[in-house]
Amino acid sequence: MKKSKIILLVIYVFTVCSIIISLPDNLPLKFNIGLFKINRVTSPHIQIPFLGIDKKISTHLGLDLLGGTQLVVEADMKNVPSSQRNQALESVREVIDRRINFFGVSEPVVQTAQSGESFRVIIELPGVKDINQALETLGQTAKLEFREFTKESSLSGYYATLENTRSVNLTGADLKKSEVAFDQTSGEPMVAFELTSEGGKKFADVSTRLVGKRLAIFLDDFVVSDPIVKNPITDGRGSISGGFTPDAAKTLALQLSAGALPTPIKIIEQKNIGATLGQSSVEKSIRAGEVGLFLVALFMILNYGKLGLIADLALIIYGLLSYALFRLIPVTLTLPGIAGFILSIGMAVDSNILIFERIKEEQRKGKPWHIAMELGFGRAWDSIRDANFTTIMTGLILYNPLSWNFIPSSGLVRGFALTLLLGVIISLFTGIVVSRNLIRTLYRPKKLKVTN
Repeated sequence: MKKSKIILLVIYVFTVCSIIISLPDNLPLKFNIGLFKINRVTSPHIQIPFLGIDKKISTHLGLDLLGGTQLVVEADMKNVPSSQRNQALESVREVIDRRINFFGVSEPVVQTAQSGESFRVIIELPGVKDINQALETLGQTAKLEFREFTKESSLSGYYATLENTRSVNLTGADLKKSEVAFDQTSGEPMVAFELTSEGGKKFADVSTRLVGKRLAIFLDDFVVSDPIVKNPITDGRGSISGGFTPDAAKTLALQLSAGALPTPIKIIEQKNIGATLGQSSVEKSIRAGEVGLFLVALFMILNYGKLGLIADLALIIYGLLSYALFRLIPVTLTLPGIAGFILSIGMAVDSNILIFERIKEEQRKGKPWHIAMELGFGRAWDSIRDANFTTIMTGLILYNPLSWNFIPSSGLVRGFALTLLLGVIISLFTGIVVSRNLIRTLYRPKKLKVTN
């Protein structure tokens, strides 16, 4: 019983934290309880100075629900052979998509458009109303170049400029990919990169010649890093390290990836766009979800009585935990994403039904309530685990975290898969841990009256 109370306290703390995180922005709170007074406007914000965390929490909605900003960029193909232009345009699209959607949760729309000699990429950023913010999000996407110092390059304090460096004939076209990695010995963040076959040969010559000296990396004629070459890199794979924070390593990896554009680009059009779904369509969809959830909750109460009411309480906690997590990550919510979330609620209800029916079976065998309850939860777990495991596997395939080309990688599909995955994982916690401890603490079965 003591263990149950501790777990119940943890659940209570999680629930309160979720409520605080889920509070909408600019909600006026004003009440007075004795000496305790609150009169302020909510603005959820997490600050942990010693961990360097300073994060404003908000709900991110997709283009279909909120609208955003549209940018149209044109690729300069004058130096690209005609037979390679379609491939180059697709490479531009992939690089831009990877840059603005690093974790796969912001759900931008990035698509190509070709008309005659015009090669364009159309970028739609959800929730971004400020054009300058959109340009900042897109960031620098032009020429990446590696340069060596013309003066003493072993001096770490000597700042790299175009004037005191010269090109080594290595550009973003020679870079295949870059990503954040971690040193296996120290665990420190670093940037791992891989060069093309031709770029690997060039880099082998350059790194052999510049051992012990610095090699500057320029993006749009501005230096982004100037690491010291510690040893020759002859296999086309290397890393940049040196006191990076995870955010700094991610930023540099993005800058290198952006520099891998096979052709220069320029922004030719920028504008705000409205929500792709009409307001009435959104309201009807949300109302349909609310009616469905109400009917599910009503069914649980009518069929299972007090147990159903406790199950509904667990579902409310599940909803708060899920929504708080969506805001913390943050996950961009589109209508398909909301559908995935509601579907995961159905999975959570399934878990409770399996558990309650197993409890009934044990009671029909003559087991006392507390034994029947524990056996019901324990024996229902195998079915719940298998059912949720298959859903998790399907969600992972739809989310396509490795960006395999033979599996769809649409932002809307990923949004649905991500909310479904998170929802199912949280439902396992609420269905087994939360429901079990709420029943242990709050439910008391009716005692049978014995008459002589």
